[in-house]
Amino acid sequence: MSGDIESLRIMEILLTAEIFNQNPTLDLNDLTPVCREIFCSGDTKCIKRPVFVSDGMIRRTLNIADAHEKIAKNPFVSYEEFGQRLKITTLKPAADWFLTQGGASLIQQNPALAFFYESPDNKGVSYQDVRKANPRYEDTRASLEIRLSKMIGEDEKFRQAQELVIVMAPDEIEQRMEDIIRTPEQNALINKIHNAVDNRDFLNRHRIYEVGKLLFVGPPGTGKTSLALAMAHSMHMPILEVRLSMITSQYIGETSKNIDKIFELAKGLSPSILFIDEFDFIAKSRSSDDHAALKRAVNTLLKNIDRISLVKNGVLLIGATNHPQLLDEAAWRRFDEVVEFSNPNEEMRREIVKSVTSNMACTCNFHEIAALTDGFSGADIRLMIKEAMLSALMDKREAIENKDLEIGIRMVRNRDAIRNLSWI
Repeated sequence: MSGDIESLRIMEILLTAEIFNQNPTLDLNDLTPVCREIFCSGDTKCIKRPVFVSDGMIRRTLNIADAHEKIAKNPFVSYEEFGQRLKITTLKPAADWFLTQGGASLIQQNPALAFFYESPDNKGVSYQDVRKANPRYEDTRASLEIRLSKMIGEDEKFRQAQELVIVMAPDEIEQRMEDIIRTPEQNALINKIHNAVDNRDFLNRHRIYEVGKLLFVGPPGTGKTSLALAMAHSMHMPILEVRLSMITSQYIGETSKNIDKIFELAKGLSPSILFIDEFDFIAKSRSSDDHAALKRAVNTLLKNIDRISLVKNGVLLIGATNHPQLLDEAAWRRFDEVVEFSNPNEEMRREIVKSVTSNMACTCNFHEIAALTDGFSGADIRLMIKEAMLSALMDKREAIENKDLEIGIRMVRNRDAIRNLSWI
């Protein structure tokens, strides 16, 4: 950028406000997250035109003090002492100034600006591409909180349900699909689910409802939870994570009601993902003679699974278990897809090492490290790399070398050896 960066950021906000005010077809998803925060003063329940920009808003959001002084010489901006409001006086000349001063990169990240600047003469700007890349308002925690508040306001049972699950908005999720090394079978499943979501109306018309009940099976650390979270992010769905042992360990007499509430919460937040971890707990409950209440709870769970549908309700159900052999036929047949998560083969281990170290300085031999980590899970490999980084830092280096990774490998194998010791 050739212009002062702070002045350009201030002008970006002022131009966005003016363009947004003049074009009623633009909505919240045409605003960057920063602009949403400024124009809504942190309250994004709704946005009312005209939107305003003040010194205080810019200071709180961009950490730029006395914005009006930084652009005092700009002939296209007015400043109102009362209220400390800044405003574009003439849009077209102000927009031309912004572009000539180096604002092109900011335009490529701001849908409202892209909407204004897109033209046959300016082929480098695509409004649709910029809007698609902009974080969606519906994916934010603010949007999720509004939906939850509305549901709780209408029915108090949803407050109790929320306390039993971990609810995450898509933009809170760190896991990304591109960072997860997947098997061809897992890729095929993801494509199938995306296709089903895109064609829900068609499937509904043809009464094809039994889609979107997945069971992830495999040993710990193989990526079951990570893939569920990444799917929530890529599919723009909030995810509700629940552990069966958690909701059955307290207030056993209320467990059946709690399960009902959780499924109702998932439907209320649809489209959503309901992720049930430790699904093998169902088998322990069914075989137990200790608690009739637990058995009733399990039956309630199975009935809810029968009644929920991705096609009809917009809820993708994912169960996860480390012990599939414990599940009986009644539980097993509830799922239309069983997805295996095994420890990665040598090629996958090599790709995982490359992926995890992609933003690190690493001079290691990936083929050699992949061969030395036979039997490692994805979680083991990440633990190994963390230990390797600490080893390099202890040696006053920032680049990871093969010897550091070998230290990490030994640490992981020692952990496994200790875990398998018998102290009796």
